[in-house]
Amino acid sequence: MPLRVLACACVLALAACASQTPAPSSATPPATSATPQEMVALIRGAAGDGDGELAVQPLRDPMVDDLRERANALEAQGDLDGAVAALDQALEIVDGDPALLQERAELAVLQADFERAGTLAERGYALGSQLGPLCRRHWITLEQVRLMAGDVDGATSARTQADGCRVAGPERY
Repeated sequence: MPLRVLACACVLALAACASQTPAPSSATPPATSATPQEMVALIRGAAGDGDGELAVQPLRDPMVDDLRERANALEAQGDLDGAVAALDQALEIVDGDPALLQERAELAVLQADFERAGTLAERGYALGSQLGPLCRRHWITLEQVRLMAGDVDGATSARTQADGCRVAGPERY
């Protein structure tokens, strides 16, 4: 008799395991297989050379420029934390600089902090001239962030916005 109870218990346990379905995943899978490094290369490449188009360049604080150069050097050496610290320090001096916000967004992508990258790119776009190479970098950052979130429609919309950032410069005689 105990052998029969044990056999029934085993059969019931196996049946329970076989009939369970996995819980649905609440996270949408990414719509890209690009690495953060590939994403940043794409973002930076989207700026182009700006030749023949209107681009607004704000005046720069020399201290902020030194911090930006330091961040670039540290990133090139593979020290992302140091680069982030340098840009965060620059943002403490000039918190509304769209280029600084974009550069910080790109470092956030490299750190796979896509939510922060999107927030920084949106803020940079809102504070910037909304045209030219920097504008494209903002929108391509948002495209990549949305692809990582599995939001293909949002990514397509961001790409369309990036395409609209190209404005021909005035004719010079």
